[in-house]
Amino acid sequence: MIRKIGQGLVAVGLAALLAGPAMASPPSAAPTPPMGWNSWNHFAAKIDDATVRAQADAMVSSGMRDAGYRYINIDDTWEGTRDAAGVIHPNSKFPDMKALADYVHSKGLKLGIYSSPGPKTCAGYEGSFGHEAQDAATYAAWGIDYLKYDLCSLGDQMKATGSLDKAQAIELAAYRKMDAALRATGRPIVYSLCQYGVAQVWRWGGSVGGNLWRTTGDISDRFSRMATIGFGQAGLSKYAKPGNWNDPDMLEVGNGGMNPVEYRTHMSLWALLAAPLLAGNDLTKMTPDTLAILTNREVIAIDQDKAGRQGDRVHAEGPLEVWARPLAGGGKAVGLFNLSDQPSYVEVNYADLGFKAPVRTRDIWAAKELGKLKSYRVLVPNHGVVLLRLGA
Repeated sequence: MIRKIGQGLVAVGLAALLAGPAMASPPSAAPTPPMGWNSWNHFAAKIDDATVRAQADAMVSSGMRDAGYRYINIDDTWEGTRDAAGVIHPNSKFPDMKALADYVHSKGLKLGIYSSPGPKTCAGYEGSFGHEAQDAATYAAWGIDYLKYDLCSLGDQMKATGSLDKAQAIELAAYRKMDAALRATGRPIVYSLCQYGVAQVWRWGGSVGGNLWRTTGDISDRFSRMATIGFGQAGLSKYAKPGNWNDPDMLEVGNGGMNPVEYRTHMSLWALLAAPLLAGNDLTKMTPDTLAILTNREVIAIDQDKAGRQGDRVHAEGPLEVWARPLAGGGKAVGLFNLSDQPSYVEVNYADLGFKAPVRTRDIWAAKELGKLKSYRVLVPNHGVVLLRLGA
């Protein structure tokens, strides 16, 4: 799906635009990055009630629920028409959304849904423009737990203003309006802003109620695209905290466009970034490699670390990069990445990470203790990673 609106917009006059009362959602709404599944990457428009139920079943039977995955999120194309009173109804693919939510909840999972602040969604279905309070009340009545709110057609109104300040004022007002509507329902609903990183959203996403906000355009199942998005998150760590997360888009692990080495790089980087872990594959047809990557408890523990501090780039030399994330208890997670097409040695000196003495070192993917070290040099495969946990 192409989601390009106002990509040239920049954050202009943010202080004035954000002068209203801050309404950041409480940390309890998303104290750690949300984990779950989203329909778009694999199924796109070919999503329906039966498929969603099958994914929920597979999330449980595969062990993903027990590993921490909770949300089953329906993306675009579920929407039908509005009745005479303006209430949104699902289309024929989803005959009873409340019954579907009840089924997902019965599995110990939560259900997410998708809309847009514009008149139309990205796929041309009914958006929430002018019906925000109605839609929020409907979602709450169905039992929805997560809303992905995709800017899409609101961009036409933004561009029509001819002013960057006015355009962003429209955007912020639209996101605040749905935030207020969701709050008014009294139901805890995670609020995900999908607007592709336009206008430095990481600086203001929390102030309009967002629990997470997309920092990039859409991901695809190619190493080059994943790397561009993931390594492009450098410098954004200070904007993430419990309840408010940078979102470099959904996972592609298991969709077939990358090999297991590249998927481990993908998963490792997202964990270091404290990114939401939203699987985008068909959970009913996972290979052992895919399941092992998605359910690695030590990698998930890094992503879900209770300190809630996002990692950042420590060092880069050509295609070799070192990233580190502070962890609760004083330890650190460290990723040694090789973005080149050939195996290469990557080295990290622990003094550069703040450690003055040798520290316990564990290779996460190898599940191997390496002893107490002051530095580490290792051969990393092309497009690969060695993920370390240092200290606690």
